[in-house]
Amino acid sequence: MSAPALIALDWGTTSLRAYLLGGDGVALDTRASSAGIMNLPAGGFDQAFEETCGAWLDAARLPVIAAGMVGSAQGWVEAPYVETPAGADALVAGIVKVKTARGVTVHVVPGVLEPGALPNVMRGEETQIFGALASDAASGAAGGALIGLPGTHAKWVFVNDERIERFYTFMTGETFGALRDHTILGRTMHPSPTHDEPVFLRGVDTARDAGHPGVLATIFSTRTLGLTGQLTAEQQPDYLSGLLIGHELRGLNEVLARQQASLAGRTLRLIGNDALCERYRTALARFGCHDAATVAHATEHGLYRIAALAGLVAAPARAA
Repeated sequence: MSAPALIALDWGTTSLRAYLLGGDGVALDTRASSAGIMNLPAGGFDQAFEETCGAWLDAARLPVIAAGMVGSAQGWVEAPYVETPAGADALVAGIVKVKTARGVTVHVVPGVLEPGALPNVMRGEETQIFGALASDAASGAAGGALIGLPGTHAKWVFVNDERIERFYTFMTGETFGALRDHTILGRTMHPSPTHDEPVFLRGVDTARDAGHPGVLATIFSTRTLGLTGQLTAEQQPDYLSGLLIGHELRGLNEVLARQQASLAGRTLRLIGNDALCERYRTALARFGCHDAATVAHATEHGLYRIAALAGLVAAPARAA
């Protein structure tokens, strides 16, 4: 086991995850906290950092790197976005530092902005992407890579020559939660402890069918299929999930079509929660994509890679 070399923070809106990384870029220990930036009182960053990482720093003085919403305008210190096309070198150049009460410097990684008529932004995902590029050969395949990050705000990122060129954000997860909890669709739904894959795929297939008039029309079928006895209350959440993910993938396929490409037969990579990535893998298969492996430990690998490029730690002895 290698000695501790780096404290790496994935600090988001609702949670904080800290990693104690060895010189090989592998986690020796982890800490999880609900101290996301929206859950902290004014000036609460230093205390949350100390409570999460203080014991590690008591044992050894280590460099610290952080990514995510901690670098937003509402974060500990603002790390302005770098613009696409953006490589890991641009992230290093955009690092902003903040000093803690104990005198430790935290190096905050910037997010990425794709400017334009419909600008797009990410914070935290860029670090995961560069972690995936370092640890999975298919992520950096010749001719460019497509990396998906399912979640509350799902991202689909086009990478070429190890640079983020463009990306799309789909508010799939947040839309599902809003429809379930705050619209009439939720009135007839009951949660289920198990995933009903055939019902989920029925939703995916409905969204994939170009003959339907779009997401705003098809989501109402969640209610009408229940009213007509075709879906039980327990099946309706999985159907709605399939609809929304299906519409997301249909939109992505339309983007690819403009490049004379499609999801069918494509190799891509996923980063995220295992269960959610499996759900996306199942949906992707309905669009003809059967090579969509999940990249493990992308966050830790990305934070270590950026720290190494910034000179905070030595490059890992083996590929992380």
